[in-house]
Amino acid sequence: MRFLHIADLHFGKSLHDCSLVEEDQPYWADRFLELTDKVKPDAVLIAGDVYDRSSPSGEAVRLLDAFLTGLHERGIQVLMISGNHDSGQKLSFAERLLEDQGVHIAGIVGREIRHVTLEDQYGPVTFWLLPYIFPALVSQVLEDDSIRDYDTACRRLLAEQDIDFSGRNVLIAHQNVVRDGVEAERGGSETMIGGVGAIDYTAFDGFTYVALGHIHAAQPVGRKTVRYSGSPLCYHFSETRQSVKGPVLVDLGEAGTEPSIEICQIAPLHPLREIRGTYSQILEEEKKRTARDEYLRIALTDRTRVPDAAEKLRAFFKGKGSRVLELVHEGTGPALKARAGGDARRKSLTELFTDFYFDRSGEKLPGSAEKAIIDYAAEHAGRAGDLGEGLFPDEKQTEAFVRFILRQEDAGKGGEA
Repeated sequence: MRFLHIADLHFGKSLHDCSLVEEDQPYWADRFLELTDKVKPDAVLIAGDVYDRSSPSGEAVRLLDAFLTGLHERGIQVLMISGNHDSGQKLSFAERLLEDQGVHIAGIVGREIRHVTLEDQYGPVTFWLLPYIFPALVSQVLEDDSIRDYDTACRRLLAEQDIDFSGRNVLIAHQNVVRDGVEAERGGSETMIGGVGAIDYTAFDGFTYVALGHIHAAQPVGRKTVRYSGSPLCYHFSETRQSVKGPVLVDLGEAGTEPSIEICQIAPLHPLREIRGTYSQILEEEKKRTARDEYLRIALTDRTRVPDAAEKLRAFFKGKGSRVLELVHEGTGPALKARAGGDARRKSLTELFTDFYFDRSGEKLPGSAEKAIIDYAAEHAGRAGDLGEGLFPDEKQTEAFVRFILRQEDAGKGGEA
């Protein structure tokens, strides 16, 4: 059985107000389809965060439609789950109809995890599709109020399934998976992870391969068969320093044998690059470079401000087909970012809540307890929106939120959570 593992497509994402859904993401999607023509996979696994926000733009929906259509036309099975950025309800639209076309979607968590069995020359391979979970949701699904953390929630839900681990099983999940409490490498485009929602990789013991989404750096966690594919493109300048990312090509042999794993790189339409130096140094060095069509972050280190430096640099790089998305003056005191403000409609609930905290706290970054509270609020607000519930929580929801806040405070004081 051969399949390609991808995740965190974030169709519809913008980078510093540069919409990637117009050129960059369609370009990547076309190159991915060309890759499938070359490697001939039986299936494509999409491990969540298909869209960048729960209410995707029309352009993002059309891009996913074209992408799935291209895979269907090639006779490739698609197995896709919702991530924390997706609306599980919306992503699951027409799932029964699509299943007949070989597109299998799991957007909503239930007591029974949706699973699909495909056959190869060695027999069946069962794919288990686990959408993004959080403790309160699993507690409700399993009718067990004792479930309070992500690791327990995941293990309890998996224990409910009738999985024959003597055969070949592949899990698709979208979670913050760690090894012995140590988090995976991540970049600046993932908000509100930082210890929140940690699940130890041993929760997935027995699975032949675990296709993960949520972390944007491509990497294994704990063992080589528990793996993040990473995002297809760099969605933050810090991600340019990560190891190579790309679709993960997996070949499963017969039961009991180690899968073959290979990363397939897809070059972006506009590579991201950071440049640091004085105004004159940057111009001198960049005149020697032949690189074109880049998205750039420039950090000027001049001790005094150079008149019209930003305008001159933008014009210079425009002549090379490149675009300066962020320009920062680091040599004149606090970093002053010369960029347009972000469009709030393009931000996730977590990002909006974090921005609100940052503004109201006197520009302090949230600590671990505050991160947990923001994550909790964003998840429940997003879920309420998916279910069509009202904007304001009822008394029961408010009490649950207050209890959660008190547990975070107790944990911060070394008390019982």
